[in-house]
Formats: sequence, C-alpha cells, structure tokens
Amino acid sequence: MKSYDVAIIGSGPGGYVAAIRCAQLGMKTAIIEKYATLGGTCLNVGCIPSKALLDSSHHYDDAVKHFETHGIEIPGEIKVNLEKMIGRKQAVVDQTTVGIDFLMTKNKIDVYHGMGAFKDATHIKITGNTNQEIEAKYIIIATGSKPTSLPFAKVDKQRIITSTEALKLKEIPKHLIIIGGGVIGLELGQVYKRLGSDVTVIEYMDRIIPTMDSSLSKELNKVFRKQKFNIKVSHKVTSVVRNGNEVLVKAVNKKGELVEFEGDYCLVSVGRSPYTVGLNTQSAGIKLTDNGQVEVNSQLQTSTSNIYAIGDVVKGAMLAHKAEEEGVFVAETIAGQKPHIDYSLIPGVVYTWPEVASVGKTEDQLKDEGIDYKSGQFPMRALGRSRASMDLDGFVKILADKATDEILGVHMIGARCADLISEAVVAMEFRASAEDISRMSHAHPTFSEAIKEAALAATEDRALHI
Repeated sequence: MKSYDVAIIGSGPGGYVAAIRCAQLGMKTAIIEKYATLGGTCLNVGCIPSKALLDSSHHYDDAVKHFETHGIEIPGEIKVNLEKMIGRKQAVVDQTTVGIDFLMTKNKIDVYHGMGAFKDATHIKITGNTNQEIEAKYIIIATGSKPTSLPFAKVDKQRIITSTEALKLKEIPKHLIIIGGGVIGLELGQVYKRLGSDVTVIEYMDRIIPTMDSSLSKELNKVFRKQKFNIKVSHKVTSVVRNGNEVLVKAVNKKGELVEFEGDYCLVSVGRSPYTVGLNTQSAGIKLTDNGQVEVNSQLQTSTSNIYAIGDVVKGAMLAHKAEEEGVFVAETIAGQKPHIDYSLIPGVVYTWPEVASVGKTEDQLKDEGIDYKSGQFPMRALGRSRASMDLDGFVKILADKATDEILGVHMIGARCADLISEAVVAMEFRASAEDISRMSHAHPTFSEAIKEAALAATEDRALHI
C-alpha cells in the first residue's frame, strides 16, 4: 500500500490546484479522479467548453450582424457548421486537460483514476480498472457538484437536458426553453440564440441573475430583450413533459395563471448541488449538512481533524476560482502557514455579451445593513473605445462608504467586464477609496476608463465625459 502526506479526492480546479500547492510545499501528494480526464466539471463540461462555444457563436454573430458595418464583405451566405463548432470546443477541452496531466507529472503528483471512497479517516479505497487502497496523513475532499434536478422534470439527456448535454447537441434547437435565469442558463441560451434558436428563459424569481446587483439584472434584461430573448420572470414551473421531439413546459405566473411553453429542447438550469455520492463519509466520521454539503469550520476542516473539504462541496459560491483559493488555503494550512481568504472579495462573472461582473456589496445589501453609501455610475456608451468597437451597452457602478469613501462594491456590465473586475478586486483588497481610483491614470482609449469615471462620479459627482 502506498502512503502519502496528502491525498485529494477530485481533480477539478480546487483539487488539482490543492495538489500542486501541496507538492510545491514538499508534501508527497496523490490525486484521485473517477473520470478518464482530469479537470472536473469546469474543464470538461463547464467553464472552459461553455466559453469556447460562447466565443465561436460570438464570431458568427459578429459576422452576420456587424461585419458589413465594419466594411467587411463576405460573398455568399454565412453558415453555421455546428459539428465543427462542437469539435473545436472539444479540442480546447482536450488541450486543457492534457495541460493538467503535464502539471501533475511536473510536480511529481501520483494520479489514480477510479472512484475514491473512505475506508476510514486515513485510508481510501479506489475502485476502477484495478481496485487498490492508499493511505494518507491528510485528505482533501474536492468532489465538486452536479446539476440540480427538479422532481417534475425528468432529465432524459436527449430533449430534457442539463448543461452537460447542451454543450454537445447534434442540432441547433428550433425553440430552446431554459428553466432558470442564472449564469449557466443565460450563457448557453445566448450561444443558441446567436446560432438561430428561439430562446425562452423561465425564472422563478422576479429577475434574472437574482444574486447580483439589481441594476445589472435590469440592464442585462434590457439587452436580452433587444436580442429577442423571451424572458419570463416570477414564473413557477410545475410540469415538464416530453412528447416525441417536443417538450411541453407548464408554469404558473405571478397572477396565478397557468401558462404553457412548447419547444423542441428544454434545458434544466436551476443551479448545482454538492456531490458526495459514493464517498462513504460516515466511515471517516465526516458530518454533512442538511443540504448535502460537507460541514467545515473556518479552516475548511471537517469534523475529522485530518480531513478537509473545498470548492462546491462546501458552503459558499460555486465558483472555480473560489475552489482554487480554498485549495491553496488548505495546502498552506496543512503546511503550518497562516493563509487567508476574504470571501466578500471573490468576484462573480456572467460570460454573456455584454459580460456582467460584480464584487463586494450590492445596493440592496447596503440598504439592508443600514450602511450609508454613495454611488457613482458611468455608461459604457460614453467611452471612445466602446464606440470604436460598437459595444455600447452597459455601465460601471461603484458603491463607496459615504463617510470614508472606501469602496464597498463594484458592479459592471459591458465589454470585457470579466477582465475589468480584477481592478476592482485589487483596489478593494487594499481598501482603496473611490478617490484613489479616480486619481490613477487609465490608458486611453480603453474600457477600463469607465472604472475611473465611475470613481470620479462616486467621489464628487465629477465624471469628466458625461
């Protein structure tokens, strides 16, 4: 039996990053993955493949709608080759997962393919092509999450699908019905809308992206309606039934009326649930919460002191970069260091176009907490860079403490906001004021100028270009 300092169950962004950091710190490390490729949901059927399809469909959308305006003339009809598009997506995934294999080899991390389950607090049984057992002084659970199901929407992976199947469809849906107006549903909805599908989004809450600042939801809703999305908020889905190649979705609207939607595909995208099936946690004395998460303390330590848990399987936002931070945190904690994570400064992003990004407190949160604040907002359409690229939708909003001017939250929607939000994270990590940002030089012409202008608006209502 092989013995290790640390063994990690799960090779998603949290798991493989934890393994690398453990190895860097001199620990003999093993990682266990039940699937044939490393990388977990994010690299295989989540973040990476969805962004690949978003980029491909964006190129097509630009070619059809904007190339002529830019003076680019293409003879003949522009067509979508979905098979080739899906193939490119898979090539990106394959290249990325091979990269993880390289990192494991480089850092001398032993990789086991098979289902890992606890025999006890220091031993893991691995069931795969060959059954084996390993021993580890410390164990990190990084088994991630799976799409949440609805009791009345039986996923058949053909017409009633999850995000996994939506990434490899054989045809472009005529009418794609999406249950859930969150990040995953909206991103995949935009992919197929660009390719020619009619798209209906049915959301239980009173707005799309309900966890983000309400102003972002309002602006994205406006943009999506211009793009001819059919968005139905405050609708409770009660039934999803497949009849041949058609899917019938029934829902109750806010007036209590029963409404029906017919499409050829239905994407169930109502969030994700922690995945602990088959871990045999009870054999290691590990406690789970009522919703199936692994119970951890502030050090991400489970009820069994030598076992830790990170990522989607514990409390907090289900984000790949949150899992990565936790992976590093646990590795350094095991090594006797004193790492730190500020969970309030982990950004959230929606990779639609325009992109949506946010960090810190929303306006509703500040109001609920009774914090006096001021707000500065600047529209993207006022930027020279936005006009040059024809990306006019959106804005940057900065919320700052009314007395101290410390930045409390930054919320943005527009071109490249997924990248721009990092400036806000850096500023807030160093507890910068709105004036601090307003006095820093931002290159012209860039989208980032909107951040400076919003900071100027928050400081003394003195934005220069509106």
